[in-house]
Amino acid sequence: MIFINGHPYKNYDIGPGLTVATNVSDGRNALGEFVGQRIGRDQDKIDGLTWTMLDAAEWNAILQEFNEFVVVVKFPDMVNGGWKTERMYPGNRTANIAAEDPVTGLPTVYKNCKVNLIDCGER
Repeated sequence: MIFINGHPYKNYDIGPGLTVATNVSDGRNALGEFVGQRIGRDQDKIDGLTWTMLDAAEWNAILQEFNEFVVVVKFPDMVNGGWKTERMYPGNRTANIAAEDPVTGLPTVYKNCKVNLIDCGER
């Protein structure tokens, strides 16, 4: 399960890739030695959060969470166990239309609904 703005969303079908990124101030010198220092805190990315099939209302609800762009996400913490909560923003949101209403032509079901969530980096 994942929580966006406090709202629980049903289990995703394809687990997201969880990434922990460490930012550094510099790279390597001419001898190939690391000369940088860690800056800030580690940042998280939830990559490829995917539902293989959602009805239009469910996918609409998830997408509408991003109307304010930055959201609060509660997700599994792979470093410390338990839950972690961070302010995140969405990357690309994609889906394929799986079924349409025969009268309106509007989608009623989406497949391969996917979103990436990126840590805002705030302390």
